[in-house]
This record gives sequence, C-alpha cells and structure tokens, in this order.
Amino acid sequence: MRICVSSDMDEPVARALLGQLRERGHEVLVHGALSPGDDPQWAACSEAAAREVAAGNAEQAVVCCWTGTGASIAANKVPGVRAALCTDAYTADGARRWNDANVLALSLRLTSEPLLKEILDAWFAATASTDPEDRGNIARIERLDGSRSTP
Repeated sequence: MRICVSSDMDEPVARALLGQLRERGHEVLVHGALSPGDDPQWAACSEAAAREVAAGNAEQAVVCCWTGTGASIAANKVPGVRAALCTDAYTADGARRWNDANVLALSLRLTSEPLLKEILDAWFAATASTDPEDRGNIARIERLDGSRSTP
C-alpha cells in the first residue's frame, strides 16, 4: 500500500513510523520535516499528505505533530479525508472499523515506539464495517464534504 507520512518535526517516533511502515511492506511518501526542502509547518505538511489521499495518489496517510490535534484538523479540512487522532490501539481499531478513517493522526509527544507498533497493528488489522448504520454515517460525512467549497 502507498502511504503518505507527514511530520512537522524530525522526532525519533516519526523516524520509527517510517521504519515500521517500510518493514510492513508499504511504499512511503514523505512530507514536512522528514523531507528536506518541504514546508515543515503542521498545517502545510498535513494538508499535503491528506491531498495525496484525496487525489488517489496514496491509499492512506499518517500525519504527525506535537499533539496530533493540529495535524488531524488540517487533514480533515481536505474533502474526502477522514482523519482520526489515535492515542491507543483501541481508538485506531475503532477509527478504521466504524469511521472508515483513511488518515491516522499521531502525537509526537505521547506516542512511544511500543505504542506506535500497537496502534499500527490495530490500524492495519481493522477493516471498515459493512453495517448499514456505519455506512450511513460515512455517507453523511461524504455529503458534508460535497457541500464544502475546495480552496
């Protein structure tokens, strides 16, 4: 799978994220502080990664900033993106299962390397629910995306 990664800081957990994704066999596209010459600001690099997903250039993205909040907010402004800030494996599983999230947001401050592995394990093991209620919620989100103008 092709996955975009963005980070506003070159932190050990961000480097570990790249390594984990590559070890799992994913092709990784990098934005922000981990890519020399890129804009490292969390809003800019998170938007860049999210736009790759929305355009179909990547199946998923992982966006990172100090708390993960700004990265998730920026990514969620891109129509077609459903970013979830996950601080544990249970949340990552639910985000994929019930929300059909296509962007994982992580905190560089709170995510240790062992926790990162647990979150990624849960994220990649989960599949989107086929339950009609869950799909109805995703359809509603897609309608909301369609009602926004794209900058």
